[in-house]
Amino acid sequence: MAASQKVNTSFNNYLEEEEEDSFTMLDVVSGQLREKIVLKQLIVVARIKQDLDEKKDLGAHYENIIFQLSKQHKWDHITGILLIYPFYLLHIIEAPNDILISILKDLKVEQQQPEGALLEAKIVFVTQKLQSRLFQQWSYKVLKVSQAAGDAAQEKLHCDKPTEILVCDVLSTLQKLHAQLELQKKVLPGSVIDKNPQLIVSQQVLEKLMGREELLDPGSYLLMYNSPLNISIEFGETMSGSFLFTI
Repeated sequence: MAASQKVNTSFNNYLEEEEEDSFTMLDVVSGQLREKIVLKQLIVVARIKQDLDEKKDLGAHYENIIFQLSKQHKWDHITGILLIYPFYLLHIIEAPNDILISILKDLKVEQQQPEGALLEAKIVFVTQKLQSRLFQQWSYKVLKVSQAAGDAAQEKLHCDKPTEILVCDVLSTLQKLHAQLELQKKVLPGSVIDKNPQLIVSQQVLEKLMGREELLDPGSYLLMYNSPLNISIEFGETMSGSFLFTI
């Protein structure tokens, strides 16, 4: 009897070990055993046509792109925010690399179309292996003229700032927005921005960034990305100038 109990105990221990090491189809479907996806962040600024009457149409265009990409990449969560100014847009996207490349390809095509809403675009920031997201979902916000203007006294200080400092200012503002969103997790970024206009990157800063030649446009970035050298492009490599700046 003792021998039988010993055998049963050993068998039960074996089953428990097998259960710990095994996995179900549900685990696979839920993505728990998928290869870890590297999350990246892309920040783009673009100049839009002044005669664009319906800014919401531009927001709806990108909303549809995000929706289609979400269907194609079911397990890859896309987060970020699109801020639409009177003459510019600022787009922050947090997603795996394939999705960011798709966004950039659309930007390139949109620029090349005579009837497109975008005149030109520049890549402000690209980071590899984003540790945590700034946003819980993707959304867009059409800003009022008063919201986009910013503090006139502060904007004068931006005129002579180096590009890397302007980029840091953008990242700092986004981090402050993230901090507010963490305090109000069920509130959309647009509502937080309405109550805290100081959390908006001013249109003047975007204008300055658009004029910086060291920032790459989407076409140049994609050309480097697809080059035979297989260059790993981070923020420093989005600059055609001589300095490298990584975070």
